[in-house]
Amino acid sequence: MRRWLPYPMVSAFLLGIWLLLAQSVAAGDVLLGAVLAVIIPLAVRSLQPLGYPVVRKPAVLVRLLAMALVEIVRSCLNVTWIIMLGRRRDVNAQFVRIPLDLRHPFGLAALSCLINTTPGTVWAEILPGTHELALHVFDLHDEQWWIDTIKNAYEKPLIEIFEENP
Repeated sequence: MRRWLPYPMVSAFLLGIWLLLAQSVAAGDVLLGAVLAVIIPLAVRSLQPLGYPVVRKPAVLVRLLAMALVEIVRSCLNVTWIIMLGRRRDVNAQFVRIPLDLRHPFGLAALSCLINTTPGTVWAEILPGTHELALHVFDLHDEQWWIDTIKNAYEKPLIEIFEENP
């Protein structure tokens, strides 16, 4: 089954999206959507060499996402406050180096997504020769706070979620 339908949930999602876009459940639309739902995942299978991520602790993932949502809203309000009040001259934009213990590729990708969706922060790169994250912060006041927040609030839960022996 996996040979012809490597990602069944993606295929179901593609079929559903196709039918929504077509605004029809006519036989031709369902058939074309089903063909696309099978062909597209087969065509892009090689882009996912590691397979599906295994979430080892879903409750930790839910807590992490809830905490990230709160942080995103808080940061959005802070950045808006700075821009709307014209405090842009007082902004202290800086890069922060954060040593990472997380090595799992899916965990690093999730950390990157969480950081980049938070207004005022940008994942710049993993510095060559080290395993340190270069993080750009829009308005830096306390470098150690950022290091502790990334390490404790984001990295530790991601290690629990994705790595076998945290």
